[in-house]
Order: sequence, then C-alpha cells, then structure tokens
Amino acid sequence: MGPRSGCPINAAVEVLGDRWSLLVLRDVMFGDRRYFRALLTGSLEGIASNILADRLVRLVEAEILTRGAAARGQRARYSLTEAGIQTLPIIYALGSWGLDWRPGTDELRARQRLMREEGPAFIDELMAELRVRHLGAPPRQHDGPGPFERLDAASAAAAGQRPLDER
Repeated sequence: MGPRSGCPINAAVEVLGDRWSLLVLRDVMFGDRRYFRALLTGSLEGIASNILADRLVRLVEAEILTRGAAARGQRARYSLTEAGIQTLPIIYALGSWGLDWRPGTDELRARQRLMREEGPAFIDELMAELRVRHLGAPPRQHDGPGPFERLDAASAAAAGQRPLDER
C-alpha cells in the first residue's frame, strides 16, 4: 500500500510518525538492541509487546529494518538498512529540539549534548559505525575512542559512573 499522497513529508510520516517507531529505531541504534526481548525489556518508555511486534513488522515492511532468519527456537536479529541508518539525522534533530524545549534527566540528555557539541562530522561518524554494525561495512580506524564509546562515556559521566570499558 502506497502513501496517501505524493508528498515526501507525508510518506515519511506514514512510516515514522507514530508514537513508537522512532523510539524503536533509537534503541536499535544507540542501545544496540537487536532482538525482540532486548527491545521490549530495554525500552525506557515501557512499550507493550504487541505494539513492539507491530512496529517491527512495519519497519521491516518499510525496509527500514531487516529481520534475520531464525531457525525454530532461535531469536530473530534485527538490523538497520541504509534507509534506517539515514534516519539518524532525523532522530538527532528531534533530540536537539527536545534538548532545547523539553525537560529531561542529565544522564539521558548527555548523549544528545555530545552529538550537538561534536556537530555534523560526529553524526557522519555514527552513521559510518552503524554501517559497520548493521551492514557489514569495513571498520574505520579511530584516533581514540569510537563514536559509541564517546556517547557511552558522556552518559556515564552524567550519571556519575565510570564508562563501561573502565569498569
């Protein structure tokens, strides 16, 4: 079924504009949650299992995610497609708006602050790393910690913890 109109904003909203889809993508991207159970239990917002199942089907049908084949008794692994990776700037823009105009905790806002401080090159670096994780692209060399390690360190620092790699 195609979009209701030929408007590209409408077409995007029909795929991404519900209450949960961008949050599922956020958790796949930033939480590296790739399995149904991890997405369900890791959701800060408490997504219901039937809603999560529906959104995963929709995102796969829209070719934002792929669902790996799972043998009987095994869990299916979800991966971002290039179209899914290209939603990162959208998620970043929404997060920046939320940083300016909505309340939140320091720990949960720290990643967004870091992305804003680092700028567009950091978003490109995150997208490149997502291509490594989800599409099998060759890894990039980093001078120091990679983008996800830096995000984790910013979050840990805001929470008053040591980064995961130092624990």
